[in-house]
Amino acid sequence: MAQAKSGDTVQVHYTGTLTDGTVFDSSAGRTPLEFTVGSGQVIKGFDEGVEGMNQGEKKTINIPVEDAYGPANEEMIFTLNRSDIPADIPLEVGMTLNMHEDGNPRPIPVIVRDLTETNVTLDANHPLAGQDLTFEVELVGVKSPSGLIL
Repeated sequence: MAQAKSGDTVQVHYTGTLTDGTVFDSSAGRTPLEFTVGSGQVIKGFDEGVEGMNQGEKKTINIPVEDAYGPANEEMIFTLNRSDIPADIPLEVGMTLNMHEDGNPRPIPVIVRDLTETNVTLDANHPLAGQDLTFEVELVGVKSPSGLIL
């Protein structure tokens, strides 16, 4: 049976949950997630958890904050004057906005954390920053670096 090792391309089905059991992502009903083990394409704890699995194996991977999206960074939380945001955008706490930074063509997603009449507090941390994560994973395919299906 094929075992996933660094450099192999693997396909996995997964369900990701928070410590309270809330599902935040799943490949159910979709094609499996494909990535190269050890390449940094997925978070460190997921990568390390899949390495060494055998094709067909199912496993629970518990990932601490440090090996997931890291701790929340207070410097990524900032306040703007409400007038800095176009008036035609209806704001609600918890909603995601896409901000644009000069010179960066990619939008930066931020979450509205607080609203007052005059200010908007935004959080640019990854939505899962500061969270321990758990994944139920099934390794469904392994290909060697040469492309040979193992």
